[in-house]
Amino acid sequence: MLSTTELLIATKWFGIVTIGFFLLTILGFILNWGFRFRLVGVTGFMGVLTAGLFGLSLGLFNRVEIPGSVRYTLVYDNGATQTVIAVSPTISESELTATMEQAAGDLFSLGRLGGDSQLTIRVRTIIHPEKGVSEPLYLGEVKRSLSQREDENIDIKIFPENLAKLESYQSENLES
Repeated sequence: MLSTTELLIATKWFGIVTIGFFLLTILGFILNWGFRFRLVGVTGFMGVLTAGLFGLSLGLFNRVEIPGSVRYTLVYDNGATQTVIAVSPTISESELTATMEQAAGDLFSLGRLGGDSQLTIRVRTIIHPEKGVSEPLYLGEVKRSLSQREDENIDIKIFPENLAKLESYQSENLES
């Protein structure tokens, strides 16, 4: 993926080429060239490309990758202060912590509604203690600021009793 700086450099060069085509179009109209209307189309298209590149250079954010995090699925998001993510029942404690940090970074948005200044992300998995029975198991939660992208005070809570239950479920399923 191109960085913001690379996109700004590309925007500058596309802008220079657009101005060049504009001047060539003016020259085409002065000298009555037969393809002058094609030059109008090329100049317009170059202007659109330049504007698009400029917009991309303003709007891209770098996504931070937390080492050790695993894939998660967003299960619930009220668009304000509460979300729930689901993880695999084979997750380890270290992967859980990393995934919670990853989700805290990924789900941050300045456009979230709500009077509370904290975003709460709950992490759950589903285990099957016996055939035909599914049990949701909440493994932890993350609280982070809704006003700061780089939040130094992320509060990660892992529920040890549910993690122990998950580990016993994992050991029972690995044996069978």
